Amino acid sequence: MRLAIVLTEGFADWECALLMATARTELGLDVLIATPGGTVVTSMGGLHITPHLPTKTLAPAEFDALVLCGGSAWETAAAPNLTAMIHAFHGKGRVVAGICGATLGLAASGILNEADHTGNSLESLSAVAGYHGQRRYRDQPQALRSGRLVTAAGTAPVSFTAEIFHALGLGSAALDDYLALYAKEHAAVHAAR
Repeated sequence: MRLAIVLTEGFADWECALLMATARTELGLDVLIATPGGTVVTSMGGLHITPHLPTKTLAPAEFDALVLCGGSAWETAAAPNLTAMIHAFHGKGRVVAGICGATLGLAASGILNEADHTGNSLESLSAVAGYHGQRRYRDQPQALRSGRLVTAAGTAPVSFTAEIFHALGLGSAALDDYLALYAKEHAAVHAAR
C-alpha cells in the first residue's frame, strides 16, 4: 500500500509526522512525499524536506491515499491548486485527506460540499470561493471520516492518523490502542482541570 503525502512550503511539522512514522514503521507502507514543483520545502519548525516527486506526477493508479498536510501556504496566494488531482483520487475511490489549512484546498476543490467534514473553523472554510458545504460542517476536535474522505483541525493529528488508517481498511483494536498512547497526555490534562 502507498501513501502520497503533499507538503507545501511552511508545512506544519506535527500534522502528518505520526501518520508517516506509523505507516512506515508499524504497518510497512510506502510513504512518498510530493511537493508543488518537486522543490525542497521547509517546515514551520525549520525542517528541510527533499520530496520524492512533484505533485503533478501523482496518479491515483499508483497510490491508495492522497494526504494534504496543513501549513501556512494554504492561506495565501501561494496555495497549490490541486483540484484536478483531488477529484481524480476521489473519483477512483482512493482515500483523500486534509488537515488544518489543507482543508482549505479541499474546500476550494468543491469536494467538501457534499460530504460531512471538519477543519479549523467553519469561518475559515466559508471564506473559500466555491465552498458551499456549511450544512455538512461538523464542529468537533477530532478528525472526521466520511467514507474515504478524512478531514481534521490542526490540533487533531492523532485522530487524523487513525481515521486515515480506518479509511484504508487497516484499522484494528491494536492500532487504536497504539494511537491512543499519543493522546493520553491530552486526556490527563483535560481530566486534571
